[in-house]
Amino acid sequence: MDFFFSLRTSLWLLGIILVLFFAGAVIMPAHEEFQTIHSIPMFEWLMQQKPAVTWWLWGLIGFLAVLTLNTLFCSVESIVKKRKVTQWLLLISPQIIHIGFLFMLLAHLLSATGGSQEFAAAQEGTTLQITDNTVLRVKDIYINLDYYGYVTDWKVNVEYLSGGKAFKTDTIAPNGPSVQMGFNINVKDMQVYPQEAVLLQISREPGAFWALAGGVLFMFGIITLIALKIKMEK
Repeated sequence: MDFFFSLRTSLWLLGIILVLFFAGAVIMPAHEEFQTIHSIPMFEWLMQQKPAVTWWLWGLIGFLAVLTLNTLFCSVESIVKKRKVTQWLLLISPQIIHIGFLFMLLAHLLSATGGSQEFAAAQEGTTLQITDNTVLRVKDIYINLDYYGYVTDWKVNVEYLSGGKAFKTDTIAPNGPSVQMGFNINVKDMQVYPQEAVLLQISREPGAFWALAGGVLFMFGIITLIALKIKMEK
């Protein structure tokens, strides 16, 4: 049981994870299977691939799971041992960092089980199946060009239909994706001639909220810890 309460365990796990990341950086460019890794949930993709190609990813998942347990046990032990410390914020700051880290791991887990990313070319009137009961239809594409033929502004008006009836209209614009039922729809590219058309990116990231929350907590914990350390040294 002491294995999960050891800082040395954390260091060894992080070292192994770095080695596996390095292995992945070498393996991924050499195998075309990884070109479709973002098109379906990662765990679903993993089950379709050969272990000879994905062994390092399975290893990462396993060691990250152990690192998660190690982080939880170490955080609880630290709070229990130092619960009588008067500088409570100084005690809790590292644990906030740990919670942020765990939230980011949770975000990746959620995206790995339910995330997806697809691309679709569309013109005015094109319909795309988003879910079993929902269809996205491109109503209008507006692309404004300057005197030299460069795009100065654009927007895409879309509507969502269920049972053949529209229940929501929306506009996709620069830095303004359309968000509906957990899907994020962006314009990745566009064509002006011979006919206006756009390349839509339809992605789903169920872990996005947890990634944001984890990042905020992680930065808050670090800034608070540094500020308190500086204050104590003065």
